[in-house]
Amino acid sequence: RWLFDQAVCTLYAFCGVLFGLCSLASLTVLSTVCCLKVCYPAYGKCWDAHAALLLLGVWAYALAFAAAPLARWGSYGPEPYGTACCITWEASSREATLYILALFIFCYLLPCLLILVSYALILWRVRASRRALRQH
Repeated sequence: RWLFDQAVCTLYAFCGVLFGLCSLASLTVLSTVCCLKVCYPAYGKCWDAHAALLLLGVWAYALAFAAAPLARWGSYGPEPYGTACCITWEASSREATLYILALFIFCYLLPCLLILVSYALILWRVRASRRALRQH
């Protein structure tokens, strides 16, 4: 069972969500920038000077979604087995359902799709380059 009080449970869940979202958002930004550098070199160069802004944006994005349950949009609580804390996935209200849906779309589905598209475009560009080299 969870050994600490609700405040520690909330802090534990907040940190887990914040760092998890930050990790996936960082991977998304990384794959997108790599795609731009490989597939569209003219646009890829402009991101070199903005790395700090990209990192700040990743942290702000993750913080916005992780802090939402603290502002009563969704909630944090014990996991079903009661040994750790996370987002309360069983929505008890319409707002909680909307939070879970927004989290799924903007923090999981969209990042995963961007990563898949980025690496697919990179592979496509590498194959096209390889074909061009074979023809010469």
